This record gives sequence, structure tokens and C-alpha cells, in this order.
Amino acid sequence: MRYRREDVVARALRVLDDYGLADLTMRRLGTELGVRPSALYHHFANKQSLLAAVADEILLRGRQERSGSWDERVTSICTDLHDSLQAYRDGAEVVATVWAFGLGATQPHDDLVAALRDGGLGDLAPVAARTLLHFVYGHAVDEQTHLQAAAAGAIEDDVRDTDDFVTGLGLVTAGISMAKAVREASANR
Repeated sequence: MRYRREDVVARALRVLDDYGLADLTMRRLGTELGVRPSALYHHFANKQSLLAAVADEILLRGRQERSGSWDERVTSICTDLHDSLQAYRDGAEVVATVWAFGLGATQPHDDLVAALRDGGLGDLAPVAARTLLHFVYGHAVDEQTHLQAAAAGAIEDDVRDTDDFVTGLGLVTAGISMAKAVREASANR
């Protein structure tokens, strides 16, 4: 049977969710699809390009149009991103790695930069966007790692505070607001 690129990505997402990133190999994916692993190279040059497509699909499934003030948009982008990362086992690690390696997963960064520039942050917008992404990715990886370790019996499953993400995001956004205010005050002197 011949598969389309979209079919391969969809099956890769299932393998990721069922077995985790460590077991998402071209060999396993080929077995799942009933093809030789070499057949996958028709769609993807290497595993990194497959992971980039998987990361982009994870992000696409959580993408929405946003409106409101810059800080409302930033909060919405970060919250939706966090939810998208949590929707798949190891989703945070996949997306964060692809983004860090410059292989894709750029849409959240681009959306954040646009919202922050609209809010008057100017040339600080890319740094603020990266700071927000570091928080979201780090928080999501921490949550997923904790859940997996607890499920494996490696640690006790202490219940995490579900408001922790929202509170932390508020702190980061407040810091960005303060930097914006300082910048505006110094520009008005």
C-alpha cells in the first residue's frame, strides 16, 4: 500500500502517543505502516524531518485565530500551545527540540512576536517571545516527565497544582509588561 505524507505523520503521532519519543523510529513506523523503513524516505529525508512534520502537526491541531489586547493574545497563544504539547506523550519534547534545532515549529514564536510588537515591545519582542516559549516548553516537559515517572512507579505521584502554569505565565507576562513600561518611560524622557 502506498501512503501519503499526511498518513505517515498521522501514524507517527499515534506511535509517539502510544510508545513515546524514544520508540518513534523509522523502523517502528515502517512496521506500523506495513512498509520497509526505506519507503518512508520517499516522504522524509531523515528522522529529523519526520519529527519536524510531527511537531508542526501537533501545533497545527491547537492553532486558533486570536484577538484582543497584546497580553490577552500572548496568554491565549501560550495556553493553547501548552495544551497542544500536553495532548501527546512527549509532545513537549518533540516540539521544543524541533524548534531549538531550527527545523520547524516556528509558528508559536512568530505569533508571539507579532502580539508583542503590537503591544509596543519593538526589538525586545523576539527575546520576550523566546522567554515565553522557554517557560511553556520547560513547564510542559516537566509535567510530562513527572507523569511518566509516576506512571512507571519511579516516583510517588504527588499531585501538581494545576494553577501553577497559569500563575507562572502571569508572572512572565507581568515582567514583560514592566519591561515595556520602563522602555516607554525612558523613551518619553
